Amino acid sequence: MKIGIEAQRLFRPNKHGMEVVALEMLREIKQLNNKYEIFLFVKKDEDNCITSNKNLKVVELPASPYPVWEQLTLRKELKKYGIDLLHCTANTAPLNFKNDYVVTLHDIIYLENISFRGSSYQNFGNLYRRFVVPKIAEKSKYIVTVSNYEKERITNRLKLDKNKVKVVYNAVNPSFKPINKQDLALAKSKYGLPNNFILHFGNTAPKKNTFGALKAFSEIKSNSGYEDLYLVITDVNKEFIRKMLKSIKSEKLISDIILLDYVPFDEVPYLYNLANIFLYPSFRESFGMPILEAMSCGVPVVTSNTSSMPEISGNAAELAAPYDFEDIATSKESLISIYEEALM
Repeated sequence: MKIGIEAQRLFRPNKHGMEVVALEMLREIKQLNNKYEIFLFVKKDEDNCITSNKNLKVVELPASPYPVWEQLTLRKELKKYGIDLLHCTANTAPLNFKNDYVVTLHDIIYLENISFRGSSYQNFGNLYRRFVVPKIAEKSKYIVTVSNYEKERITNRLKLDKNKVKVVYNAVNPSFKPINKQDLALAKSKYGLPNNFILHFGNTAPKKNTFGALKAFSEIKSNSGYEDLYLVITDVNKEFIRKMLKSIKSEKLISDIILLDYVPFDEVPYLYNLANIFLYPSFRESFGMPILEAMSCGVPVVTSNTSSMPEISGNAAELAAPYDFEDIATSKESLISIYEEALM
């Protein structure tokens, strides 16, 4: 049997959640000795993060727009290589593949509501998924998702047999662990980080609730008296943050906020280790990998009491209502009390 694995964006330099999960899965597959021929199909890009061996053959295909690559280029190559079973790792799949396939649906947020408040790229991707996902969900042999919460959403929305949807929890890379002080000092200097800070992964997508993180930080700074407490935000530009601060009349907070560009995956553990608190107040997650990554590094986590986040964090995180910035800031005095404990 020939098995194909689609991971179109795996070789892009700035990897995010789905590519990280796929890469970790593929690294483990490379170590397996099995009776199948396994082919990995990726789009050519800058970061050749995985190579072929006897257990996995990497097939690089020319770059083209996402739908063209998936619906035309990939389908042609699947036929060429005689693929019997295809696993698509990132929510979508070629509609006219004739053989069996398995699809990983990380979430179906794009089916639950339509919003054009994200970037043009995000908006187009959501429209594309709204069209493709119901069709491939019906045709697929199995659907893999990442939490029981998301399984329930998928089966109810797409009216699928629950036995067709399998839950496979994401795992944490071993690099997410406590790091020695000498290495942390080097990372702290490299990124210009302060002694005490809350870490938040910023995002222009509204569901990530960077707006709520800023409002909570404003509340803390106004009421706690912690003048040396900073907020470190990754992946957003200053103009985006300034507009949000202006809307909550907290422009002066910009001096207490440190903005970082994209941080390579292998350096993210340093940020977690250096932070006093990791703040993840998302409105909706199918899993929430950063929750487990932060915990593995030993940093206290404040996250939301909605969707999958209670399931994934268990009893090990402080939960708050993401729509209520005061709750994020003061639920059981979560951020303030954790901050005090971290300094003891």
